[in-house]
Amino acid sequence: MSQRPVPAPAADPSTRPDFVHVRGAREHNLKDVSVDIPRDRLVVFTGVSGSGKSSLAFGTLYAEAQRRYLESVSPYARRLFRQMPVPDVTSIEGLPPAIALQQQRGTGTGRSTVGSITTLSNLLRMLYSRAGHYPAGMKRLEAESFSTNTPEGACPQCHGQGRIMDTTTDLLVPDDSLSIRERAVAAWPTAWQGQNLRDILITKGVDVDCPWRDLPEETRNWILYTEETPTYPVYPGLDHAAVQRALRDKVPPAYNGTFTGARRYVLHTFATSQSANMRRRAERFLTATPCPTCHGARLNPDALRVTIAGLNIAQLTRQPLATIARTLAPLADGTQAPEHAPQAGDATAIAARRMATDLLGRIAVLEHLGLGYLQADRSVTTLSPGEYQRLRLGTQIRSSLFGVVYVLDEPSSGLHPADAHNLLDALEGLKRAGNSLFIVEHNLYLIRRADWIVDVGPDAGTRGGEVLYSGLPDGLRGVKSSRTAPYLFGSDAPIAGVPRPAKGWLKLAGITWNNLRALHVEIPLGTFVTVTGLSGSGKSSLVSQALPAIMAHALGQKLPDTADADTIEDMPEGTPQGHVASGARQISRLVMIDQKPIGRTPRSNLATYTGLFDMIRQIYAATDLARSRGYDAGRFSFNLPKGRCPTCEGAGSVMVELLFLPSVYSPCPTCHGTRYRPEVLEVTIGGKSIADVLAMTVDEAAAFFAHNPALSTTLATLQQGGLGYLRLGQPATELSGGEAQRIKLATELRKQRRGHTLYILDEPTTGLHPADVDRLQTHLQSLVDGGHTVVVAEHDMRVAARSDWIIDMGPGAGDGGGTIVAAGTPHDVARAKGSATAPFLLPLTG
Repeated sequence: MSQRPVPAPAADPSTRPDFVHVRGAREHNLKDVSVDIPRDRLVVFTGVSGSGKSSLAFGTLYAEAQRRYLESVSPYARRLFRQMPVPDVTSIEGLPPAIALQQQRGTGTGRSTVGSITTLSNLLRMLYSRAGHYPAGMKRLEAESFSTNTPEGACPQCHGQGRIMDTTTDLLVPDDSLSIRERAVAAWPTAWQGQNLRDILITKGVDVDCPWRDLPEETRNWILYTEETPTYPVYPGLDHAAVQRALRDKVPPAYNGTFTGARRYVLHTFATSQSANMRRRAERFLTATPCPTCHGARLNPDALRVTIAGLNIAQLTRQPLATIARTLAPLADGTQAPEHAPQAGDATAIAARRMATDLLGRIAVLEHLGLGYLQADRSVTTLSPGEYQRLRLGTQIRSSLFGVVYVLDEPSSGLHPADAHNLLDALEGLKRAGNSLFIVEHNLYLIRRADWIVDVGPDAGTRGGEVLYSGLPDGLRGVKSSRTAPYLFGSDAPIAGVPRPAKGWLKLAGITWNNLRALHVEIPLGTFVTVTGLSGSGKSSLVSQALPAIMAHALGQKLPDTADADTIEDMPEGTPQGHVASGARQISRLVMIDQKPIGRTPRSNLATYTGLFDMIRQIYAATDLARSRGYDAGRFSFNLPKGRCPTCEGAGSVMVELLFLPSVYSPCPTCHGTRYRPEVLEVTIGGKSIADVLAMTVDEAAAFFAHNPALSTTLATLQQGGLGYLRLGQPATELSGGEAQRIKLATELRKQRRGHTLYILDEPTTGLHPADVDRLQTHLQSLVDGGHTVVVAEHDMRVAARSDWIIDMGPGAGDGGGTIVAAGTPHDVARAKGSATAPFLLPLTG
């Protein structure tokens, strides 16, 4: 696509009224930045990961636009917004209202779907209510009756979940050869509460030393499934006969205990416990089965009797968006009228046509963004960050707003190069409508088509935070310090190398999952394998779901956890099917490195996850001063009472609630943000306390601990992964998915693994600048050089070109994908007919 010419700006942009003028931006690592950015243009913010571009685009520009808007609404309304902190900036002039479309993974709950966040569900419910086919004698239902989130619409048994949470005897008692004293009832709590339940059974006369299987069936059923909660006197340490004597002699019991059946305990704990660990433990004894009333449809029986084109609303929303559009097309063009409104001029037919036309228009935008393969009822928790952002972008395109700044965070994330031009068309459409686009982006295709570039850097963290260039794209060519310019204007010479030969083959057969149907896959071992294909072609279904599940089963390993699902209801139904036909014996271990957070609270950080913090605390505990005071390593933990500040309890800050304004976190007045008791901070190494070390970046810590081989190895691995700018104590909640994935990779790399390991990664280049991608690939290639196999799902053609083997999925997305279009070396796949990837791979393979 040719780029529309952009008029050259005036010599001094700071005097132009059609520019946004930023003065003195100091958010995060920005170094008192002043910059002028044009409105009504496609402006791309570039720079290496951690350079400060997001701090400028989101933390400064969008945060200030939101602050100004919220000042215009009532104090009560402000409480309904998730307010960003007030940016640290001297002034911003010429800033229009802004809408942020950021990447979010796992947003919402299992009740949030593709249809709900795009408003398609609202229209479909109205369409079924007004124009659906009702059985004879049935009254018309209101739109709310077709919603799984309302009392009128939800299935009365599963309350709109589609699945029933329950347990089974085998889950509650996994080993029936054990006695109750030996914890046959594994679902019961541990420690005192479990002992209390056993003591109650002794009082009741149950033989707690008899194997579970030998107890009377009536007794077993009562222990597991009774809904009664009787109270019994408890005499700890006594057997049943002694308890009976004590009762006869009227000896006061130690206490009166309340009995709870195992099933009741598990369900109650899972539903009400405030402890994530207890809920997670209870979840192990639960299973989700389709609701016997709605059979997974989640709606009440009446709503499921209403149809359009022979499908009820649950059946229709299970279809991909593209299929829904084809189904509704006859209603939109008038060739098919609602069955109870046969006349074209009937009010119902007119309303149906209008609603169907609106639905088709909304779906068309999403299809243009490469999202036609998504099902309308697909849970938002299963979407990638790029999919979620593009769905919201499609909704904004239909809103037809004018004079707004859209701030986007890598909208091309997770998008195949073949779909990039459609994304650019959508962005250009927003611009033509009179809006401005400020985009943080690493995709060279989009950067080259920007009207204006703001390049931030030169490097990450403290070595970044400066605006190296702000102007027309071609002007970046002469900026020597730019890390983006070499990739933007560099040579397009082939980069593919000589592929490694396979050291064997891993063959999987009968893979069935999502759109994969009885798929057979052959993976060369001892090589770097890239799985490519259009968005929705089945790459992630194969690489991050089916392959790990099948291999974990074959190797006897625990399945990759589903800790990112809030509850078991959010987890996908079923498991991938398939088996290993051959090659499993050559693999000793499976490692799945995903983009899930490394921790869910600010107390989790880079140092704790990698094990650095344990080693550093041991070093401080070994100092003369610490030993003389009797300090152990636990004294240097901000999570333990003996070491942490008692005022903030190791958080380092206290929250000041301002009611109608964003809550303010200020440094703790006692420890001043250090997190520790003052006596702990008196222990130093090289003049640095434990708090000083946590405040260091990885690069600073590498220099400080250069004399320590164990620490140096881990820190060097983090540096090689491009993470030198992160602070050791940086909270896990502040890390992006890409940063979390690279931390996991670095942690894995420092371990000395024996045997052949299969490493699996899903789009590891997400959120990475091309310079960081090169560094990451060197990291991954070193694993293959060490005799292991690496399999990645990727859209980055530079990564694919440098791999040893490519498996290209397709030919389309959704139902049009799920098959292997081509497999071979990069040179072979680049010349494969029918491959959507081949044209983009060809220039890189020579």
